[in-house]
Amino acid sequence: MSNVELRHLRTLLALRDAGSLVEAAERLFLTQSALSHQLKDLETRLGCPLFVRKSRPVRFTPVGARLVKLADEILPQFDGAMNDVTRIVGGDSGRLYMAIECHSCFDWLLPAINVYREAWPDVELDVSSGFHFEPLPALVRGDLDLVITADPIRSLELTYLPLFGYEAVLALASDHPLAEASCINPHDLTSETLITYPVDRSRMDIFSSFLEPAGVEPNAIRTAELTAMMIQLVASGRGVVCLPNWALHEHVEKNYVVAKSLGEDGVWPNLYAAVRPNDVSAAFVASFIELAKKTCFATLVGIVPADEDVAASETLSNSGD
Repeated sequence: MSNVELRHLRTLLALRDAGSLVEAAERLFLTQSALSHQLKDLETRLGCPLFVRKSRPVRFTPVGARLVKLADEILPQFDGAMNDVTRIVGGDSGRLYMAIECHSCFDWLLPAINVYREAWPDVELDVSSGFHFEPLPALVRGDLDLVITADPIRSLELTYLPLFGYEAVLALASDHPLAEASCINPHDLTSETLITYPVDRSRMDIFSSFLEPAGVEPNAIRTAELTAMMIQLVASGRGVVCLPNWALHEHVEKNYVVAKSLGEDGVWPNLYAAVRPNDVSAAFVASFIELAKKTCFATLVGIVPADEDVAASETLSNSGD
């Protein structure tokens, strides 16, 4: 096979399809003399004839027929692969495996993904939750291509593109003693059962930005997998929960729970799309992030443009450590 090149295989297919040297040369934009010379050169390399001269339509020898069969198998795969490479280099195709560290994000992300699939059908797309593994290190390794997160890891060489800002608020039962308070202070939670998702506390805003700076621990911690289950537990007086304001809006509107700010100024994190630095400029990645932003601001109540100063400091911290 080292003697056979792709151009030889294309020539043999053209000869088979055209049926004669003259028509094959026209299809390949070659002179008949140049085509004959190429075929003779290949026969010399292989040490045997490839077709019967002066046969019409062209009749191949066993060796020629085998190479034609090889061309039928290889050339479509090669051409398809090169088309894929062209699309990938041009940003029209690629892989977008993503994980979500935000439990409440599935409600807006999945509809956005459906729209994205229609706009970018050649992108290989896959979505998983990032609750039972460490998605950001997986992103660095190349196992993932994008992570939705509110908790950048500064030591990793990643770029964090801000999607939006939101307020992390505390949900209480409507008859809870703190339901009439203007806001929640850290020490208010010393007698409360705090309901959380089953994730490390370092990834929860209420601990990292509210309780731990004040040196306060809740009375007890209870975990639940589903947001709906958390709301039911809170509404029945089984505890309190910290969630994004937009995730609680519907439940507050229906008077299932009340929502209170954490401190007078509230706790306002950013939500990010984390990607590898080299992928930021890929058209299909940038399009997904833009679509995600549009979907969020069209459907979520209470979100605000991301705090660019915070976002910039996070990006600098992540690139500089």
